[in-house]
Amino acid sequence: MHRHRAGASHQSNKPFKSRHASKGSLKEQSKGKINRTPVKQAGGKLVKKNDRRAAARQEQQKKREDLTRANRVFEGKYGAPKIVPVLSLSPDTDPHVTIAALFESLGLERPQTNPYEPVLLDVARFKQKLLLVPVRRNFWDVLDIFKVADMSILLLSANVEVDKFGTDCLIAVQNQGIVSVAPVVQHMADVPTKQHTDVKKSLVAFLQQFFPEQTALYGTDTDTDSINVIRFITSHRPKPLAWRDLHPYMLAENVEYAPTSDTNGTLRVTGFARGNPFNANRLVHLQNFGDFQIEKITSAYQPQHAGMAQDEQVLDIPQPGNQDDLVAENEPDFMDNDQTWPTEEELAEAEERVRNLQKKEEGKRTKRVPKGTSAYQAVWIVDSEDEDYSEEEEYEDIDMDMDGANQEEDVEPAEASFPDDEDYEDVELEGKEGYQDELTPEQEREQYEEYLKNRRKELEEHTQFPDEIDTPMDKLARERFARYRGMQSFRTTPWDPYENLPVDYARIFQYENYRRTKARVVSEAVVGSVKAGMRVHIYISNVPKEVIETYSKDRPFIVFGLLQYEHKMSLLNFAVQRDNAYEEPVKSKDPMVLQVGFRRYNVRPLYSLNENKSANHVHKFERFLQMGVPALATVYGPTVFGAVPAMFFKETEDVNEPILVSTGTFLNTDVKRIIAKRIILSGHPFKIHKRSAVIRFMFFNPEDIHYFKPIQLRTKYGRSGHIRESLGTHGYMKCIFDKPLTQQDTVLMSLYKRVFPKWNTQIFRGALDRSTVNSISNKMDFDA
Repeated sequence: MHRHRAGASHQSNKPFKSRHASKGSLKEQSKGKINRTPVKQAGGKLVKKNDRRAAARQEQQKKREDLTRANRVFEGKYGAPKIVPVLSLSPDTDPHVTIAALFESLGLERPQTNPYEPVLLDVARFKQKLLLVPVRRNFWDVLDIFKVADMSILLLSANVEVDKFGTDCLIAVQNQGIVSVAPVVQHMADVPTKQHTDVKKSLVAFLQQFFPEQTALYGTDTDTDSINVIRFITSHRPKPLAWRDLHPYMLAENVEYAPTSDTNGTLRVTGFARGNPFNANRLVHLQNFGDFQIEKITSAYQPQHAGMAQDEQVLDIPQPGNQDDLVAENEPDFMDNDQTWPTEEELAEAEERVRNLQKKEEGKRTKRVPKGTSAYQAVWIVDSEDEDYSEEEEYEDIDMDMDGANQEEDVEPAEASFPDDEDYEDVELEGKEGYQDELTPEQEREQYEEYLKNRRKELEEHTQFPDEIDTPMDKLARERFARYRGMQSFRTTPWDPYENLPVDYARIFQYENYRRTKARVVSEAVVGSVKAGMRVHIYISNVPKEVIETYSKDRPFIVFGLLQYEHKMSLLNFAVQRDNAYEEPVKSKDPMVLQVGFRRYNVRPLYSLNENKSANHVHKFERFLQMGVPALATVYGPTVFGAVPAMFFKETEDVNEPILVSTGTFLNTDVKRIIAKRIILSGHPFKIHKRSAVIRFMFFNPEDIHYFKPIQLRTKYGRSGHIRESLGTHGYMKCIFDKPLTQQDTVLMSLYKRVFPKWNTQIFRGALDRSTVNSISNKMDFDA
């Protein structure tokens, strides 16, 4: 029998339009499922399995080539040596003993050099060279050498525990960037054999606090143990440090100086280039001295190049118009401000003031003071020409009274202006160098303890009553808080970021698009003719004479190349958090030593919270850096590119023992970020009638009440309201709230003022320990 078959063009009705399909049956069939449409690939092509395998294979090959290129710098007869600092974590360990053991294991004898001068160990067995650097127990030297280290040897003792200096060094090295370490134990022969296992477990447990992957300890008691140390260092690939490898850098083997004037000269630094290629158009940074321009870069053949030409070949020279200048600040245009040009009398008065200040600092002077006043007391008596405004913000806002309400009572001019000469005498004061009337160390210690006690008390009050201040009774509040404003909402109220900017903002550089600038600068830094692994001479021009006077081969001398624009001053924001070991109060504008990457500065950071993600970009100023609360530290400083680690130290009497206060990373250079200082005026309910209440102690005159009337009120129990009217003449005011108040509640008014950091960033020079500087016998002249 013939059966009909439907053709390809047979009509098929849509199932959801079937006459027998109800909504309930269709819902039961779908069960809430949605038919998913496949995502089309780019170009309309699907990537097949073989193509995916080929792409993965190419990516793997690229990574392998990058790894080979990184290791190729150290391989071969003429490869660059690995920089291996040898650091003593315990006071009874000796780096020279370990270095001598490594030489003896290879049948070599250590060269006769200065005790702490780096020595080159040629390991022909593993086709590599090691530059062993014995490090003094100097904190800043440790940080400097670990910035450029490829590997490191940490010396531990089986008898003596790691002291505070060793622990501080490990914490600082961990925060600036961990390098691979080879822990070596000394004095193990002094420990009984039965206790060897326990001692090693204890030392491994200590190291794993800083290096969690470390599970092995090494020794140098026998040649086999020393060979194992060398094998580990030569076979181990150095850990990359993103912020360091982004820049060109060099550990100097030799430094020579040719004077060009009485104060400046040309510095020639010899060593192996590392990191990104050096560029003669960019600047270089010398630790403790700042940034300088490059005159030229030439080749430097290694001593092993026997029979080869020794003439220097110029590898790179600056290109006119493309070389970075040394201009770090913009020059403010004061004509844009609303001010008059100073007259000749005002300029002459300013010059006279400067001359007087110089005389006071240089030599002896006399001051007329009441009889019986000592020279020490006379120094602290302020002359009329010495009066100035205080740096504390609490006094910056206090201006002269407009109506003369606080003037002193009338005094006869003769009595007020011309005191009796019989009651006064002239006291001779000494300059800075000849000043003798100082406090004893015991008195200084007592006053310092009293100062710390007052700071702790201030921190406790700030913790209990944050930002609350008392309204002055003898001063109009509208004058005392004239620079403050009310905000309806801290997160949404608009605030113009270019409103009432200080003059310092005219000196910094603002980037239109920081991310795009960073991407361009980083991509350009990869290209250059002076590749990593080349031994070169870098000629640095206009270097002060002090650089060579403080140079010593016993201390690391490092040259870091800057990226474009990294010399320009801008506003730097660092995401920081307090160190748990530091328990003293940390206040905004406290002097700190900032180490960001390879640079160190004296700064006074401004702390603020970073919680507001709204459009107005307003962030709350913090008087104290709280424990466990992440914050932002804001300072003026040279531009930084990338997430560079930062550490804030507090200086002590011993330069070698700074205290780590906080750690963090560089965030951005956002100059539109608004830091708002908040103050809270508090009042007490006097009478309450449902939602209406009479408030006192917030203001003390009707004029202030009318001035602050538009600002919203709130209470500690969550009520909100506003001022209705003033009552009487003593500062009582009638207020209305959304709900009834209780008698134990407190009425608050929040006021805000934008604050800015101070322009006080300077190069940190405390690391220049002149006691370790040798005589200038290494100074040599050469043809520049």
